[in-house]
Amino acid sequence: MLTYALSKEAPFIDLEDGLTLAHAIVDTVRDPLVVLDHDLRVIAASRSFYQTFRLVRDDVRGHLLYEIDGGQWDIPELRELLGSISSGQSSVEGYEVDREFPAIGHRIMLLNARKVFYEKGTHSTVLLAFEDITARRAIERQVEELLREKDMLLEEMQHRVANSLQIIASILLIKARTVQSEETRLQLEDAHQRVLSVAAVQQHLHVDGGGKPIKIGNYLTKLCETLAQSMIGDSRPISLKVDADAGTAPSRDAVSIGLVVTELVMNALKHAFPTERAGAAIVVSYKVAGPDWKLAITDNGIGKPDVSASVTKPGLGTSLVKALTRQLDAVVDIVSGPGGTAVSVTHATFKSKPSESRAPTAAV
Repeated sequence: MLTYALSKEAPFIDLEDGLTLAHAIVDTVRDPLVVLDHDLRVIAASRSFYQTFRLVRDDVRGHLLYEIDGGQWDIPELRELLGSISSGQSSVEGYEVDREFPAIGHRIMLLNARKVFYEKGTHSTVLLAFEDITARRAIERQVEELLREKDMLLEEMQHRVANSLQIIASILLIKARTVQSEETRLQLEDAHQRVLSVAAVQQHLHVDGGGKPIKIGNYLTKLCETLAQSMIGDSRPISLKVDADAGTAPSRDAVSIGLVVTELVMNALKHAFPTERAGAAIVVSYKVAGPDWKLAITDNGIGKPDVSASVTKPGLGTSLVKALTRQLDAVVDIVSGPGGTAVSVTHATFKSKPSESRAPTAAV
């Protein structure tokens, strides 16, 4: 076994063979690589180094790195990098150098350096590798420019959509004021309110999102503030509050959630408080448990008749909420009584606390 071990190690004991192997390894490295002594003279350089920087061996081997090719490597960043190695740092990773080279033009290089200590400890060398990332940085700049253009186009589209919605809302309101039929007038006013609600959803979605996941808590808070200002104002003593857990949703889901909230809040404002009532309140709740969530809109108004027993044809608002709920892969549930009405939209398996599914008790 000893004889076999010696025979296996013998090819690497000879110094000349070791040097030949080391040079062969350096030459096979794809990225440019140089080996420097403690004075920063070039001991060896890879074939890719000569090809990349258009240099020849006689002008590199044995020369100080800073003197190569008329001093093109006398770069302040490189001096700082190698100075840190000489002062004791064992390695430097990903040091970026942006440089105009005489022979090859503008290049962006990532420099990686490592100090090599030998067993006898009498000397050391430095391995210096270069990675050309010029093309990568150009692609990154192109991507950034495309993203900026996309954002500009998206913002322009958002403005056009907002303006179009405002025009439609104005036309509906004008028509509502000119028609003779009371039923038609109410339908046009209802359509006007819904267009305004879509505009509010679109506005806050654009401000909060910008293409990123939407923070539902902030989104619903701003949306309800807008609804309160436009539909409650100072004329009606009704509070509209939001109680939301931290969580995000894709913009597509956020649109549906915002429209559901807008529709149900509008419905509560229309029907829950036909007369002025002390302590009148509407609460928008959004609770999260992992991937599941529950949205609830509750009021402490007069309530509704038995929903399940009602044979009345569902209105536009009810149909809209059901359609949006299906888009969200959720189920809708309505509980109503003398203490108020609670409409919940539950996604997947989330179960809220019992107190969250009941309408708030009317103030006395």
